[in-house]
Amino acid sequence: MTSEGTKAIPSVSIATARTGASSKLNELGMRPMQERAYAKRGEQYLLIKSPPASGKSRALMFIALDKLHNQGMKQALIVVPEKSIGGSFADEPLTEHGFWADWIVQPQWNLCNAPGDDEERVDRSKVRAVGRFLESEDKVLVCTHATFRFAVEEYGIAAFNDRLIAVDEFHHVSANPDNVLGRQLTQLIAAESVHIVAMTGSYFRGDSAAVLAPQDENRFEMVSYTYYEQLNGYTWLKSLEIGYYFYTGRYLDAITKVLDPALKTIVHIPNVNSRESLQDKYREVEEIMEALGTWKGVDGATGFHLVERADGTVLKVADLVDDSDATRRSKVLGALKDPAQKNNRDHVDIIIALGMAKEGFDWIWCEHALTIGYRSSLTEIVQIIGRATRDAPGKERSRFTNLIAEPAAGEAEVVAAVNDTLKAIAASLLMEQVLAPRFEFTPKDQGKLEGFEYEGGYVEGGNNVGVNAATGQVHVEVGGLSMPESQEATRICKEDLNEVITAFVQDKTALEQGLFNDQTLPEELTQVQMGKIVRDRYPDLSDADQEAVRQHAIAALNITQQAKQALAVAEEKGEYANTALIDGVRKFINVRDLDIDLIDRINPFEAAYSVLARAMDEKVLRQVQASISAKRVKIPIDEARNLARRALAFKTEKGRLPDINAADPWEKRMAEGVAALARYRAEDKAREAGANV
Repeated sequence: MTSEGTKAIPSVSIATARTGASSKLNELGMRPMQERAYAKRGEQYLLIKSPPASGKSRALMFIALDKLHNQGMKQALIVVPEKSIGGSFADEPLTEHGFWADWIVQPQWNLCNAPGDDEERVDRSKVRAVGRFLESEDKVLVCTHATFRFAVEEYGIAAFNDRLIAVDEFHHVSANPDNVLGRQLTQLIAAESVHIVAMTGSYFRGDSAAVLAPQDENRFEMVSYTYYEQLNGYTWLKSLEIGYYFYTGRYLDAITKVLDPALKTIVHIPNVNSRESLQDKYREVEEIMEALGTWKGVDGATGFHLVERADGTVLKVADLVDDSDATRRSKVLGALKDPAQKNNRDHVDIIIALGMAKEGFDWIWCEHALTIGYRSSLTEIVQIIGRATRDAPGKERSRFTNLIAEPAAGEAEVVAAVNDTLKAIAASLLMEQVLAPRFEFTPKDQGKLEGFEYEGGYVEGGNNVGVNAATGQVHVEVGGLSMPESQEATRICKEDLNEVITAFVQDKTALEQGLFNDQTLPEELTQVQMGKIVRDRYPDLSDADQEAVRQHAIAALNITQQAKQALAVAEEKGEYANTALIDGVRKFINVRDLDIDLIDRINPFEAAYSVLARAMDEKVLRQVQASISAKRVKIPIDEARNLARRALAFKTEKGRLPDINAADPWEKRMAEGVAALARYRAEDKAREAGANV
């Protein structure tokens, strides 16, 4: 997809088997993810982690109806981040597909359809409506996060006793005490008088804050359905491509290189505060339409712009950027949400948006999500990509493209400018992990696992890779691997590795040093930095369990990266892998006797760097490398402590402390850490002595 005038940086590609499994219904009308969630319907606190388009809304309907009819819940309150998502919880005739009840929301209790701005306290009608609902005999209410927050403040925690609170797009919640919804949920959990169902396609936040405090998170039963299971089980969509591209000059001059008018596309123009923005959103929309063809007016019924291409075909373009006329914008939004047009591929061709058409926006025909400018939030990127991952008849390929301004050599702030690139790489690494099959790691020679197929059969002492076609899991044996001891650590290794990896790739220092400083040792990233992230995230785990989680997380990240590299080498030789990453895992492992020490000696960012070095201007690359290398003057105290911990483990294994003159660079670095920590302690003692004089 690379065109003249643009340069590619790390990209992701996944090919699927199209088994059709993720859309098959059981006797109750449930798809596999919904059936999995419904099996846990008796849990008081339930967290559903499942990608866009997997059916979370309907899963909630099944669960909520059971809680209302069979579990003694008085009412259910469905809480969504914005009004446009409220439509996902409209009436559904579930009995037509085999369920024992229909989902019905009385019109006056779907507050997402009520006029007024939820974020303004001046309109208290919605808060009063929640109060009337709580006193009524009706069963279901749908409202926004904002309305719910104000209602809890108004009526208190006890008013919601014996009710189900279902929170959609749960990543909006944060354990940070400044997050009002997060604080209220903590209070509701502490009161132990409500049931909570939380749903999200990305259980992490763009600001890297924790969604829930560990003590609250531990109370939730989790249901996970992976991107891999979802996409592999589609009927139509065969491949998903995710690419990041540099451009120079104005983005409007480069956009035609990546915007294909033949594809159903959502274009997100840049935020006004980004480097890519031209500071005139209306003019930017006009120029995009000019690049597509000749403007022929506006459709009176839908408000869509009509743009004629050179070949005579007419594109229907929905403009969600223009907010100068509320009536006109409402007409466009209404046309996009028209249920009668949901299955009409020809209803609209291109949607241009700024802050809209992201999470919860359902346009199954979208084949291309084109985003201009970097997005600081990985969550936002995952949500945008989700717009293009719906399955639809005849839709075989889908793609996400991020068009980013290339840092210019000679810029005084070239390193600051490259932050955009770092964020794009972080997103690429994360999406590779999100799209990858889930790994089931065991130490060497523990035997084959039930349900897994091993190419050539399982061989004792061999480099075995097993695949479970039903779940999309891959069994990989790793020599010397530490296994979790506690139930919680076991759960983390099975369910939360992507969240750990997200925190790691969002760590700016690790990303900078791993990509641009060739003096950085891989172990400083894999052991020290990843170790710190695990300790900070799971402070209540034992040292042994923290190390097991660290090893599992770095193994998942590095094996995915090495598999990607193995596939790239194969493709250069003209070999094509139908099952994409699984073949890459086999190629990587077949030639290595895999152990945790080997994994720890791989720089997690080397695959990204190899592509970046080809794409970025060489002069810019040298400037960035020189600047980042210069940052590393002395070992910070936190890193010194981490290195000293590793040095103690080294002493336990080798019977001696690391030698600062050792030939092995990692042993030398551990010794430097011990020396640095000793200096910090000596300085502290000197200050204490001075203070006592």
